[in-house]
Amino acid sequence: MMSTRYEGGMAASAHVVLIVDDVPENLAVLSDALDEAGHTVLVATDGASALERLLLVMPDLILLDAVMPGIDGFETCRRMKLMDSARDVPVVFMTGLTETEHVVRGFEVGGIDYVTKPIRPAEVLARISTHVRNARMLSEARHTRDTALPVASADLSHYQLTPRELDVLAWIARGKTNRDIAEILGMSPRTVNKHLEHIFVKLGVETRAAAAALVASLR
Repeated sequence: MMSTRYEGGMAASAHVVLIVDDVPENLAVLSDALDEAGHTVLVATDGASALERLLLVMPDLILLDAVMPGIDGFETCRRMKLMDSARDVPVVFMTGLTETEHVVRGFEVGGIDYVTKPIRPAEVLARISTHVRNARMLSEARHTRDTALPVASADLSHYQLTPRELDVLAWIARGKTNRDIAEILGMSPRTVNKHLEHIFVKLGVETRAAAAALVASLR
């Protein structure tokens, strides 16, 4: 997600990560690893403080301890997802709880992933990069598909494209790769390619560039 974020001079394009954990040692290990990787780190030691933090600055991703005194991580996440400004922020649970019911509960309250303790910083860093990238792409898709996509103003009705094919064509017209489109639309690159094959046949073109040009000519 792309939004203007400043706190103490931080750059708006930085990955801002909020770590919520009541154990100082965990905070120290993760903060050091994220700092070294170039991320801006915010910390909270309990759920209530984390929710207050979100009223002041919005992170790109939240690392949230599942078990904490007071408001536990599950309830904290549920409340975060009720906030319009935080609804799309990826939440990755940190937990020693590996039982299925706890993992399922984390997803049910809005978590997007989880890592088990003891925390492995390299794994956390990899997940941060993936989830921040995906969140930004999904945010772009949600905010622009109805207002800014070239397909929105093109008359393609007589080509008999399915709604999904129109979605794929819209992102092709914006220069997105199959992998990008797969992440935006929640499908596999192979499925995107199959949609493209059908689109090319219906439009009577043979390349992505030709499909994009056709859309542009109909605007």
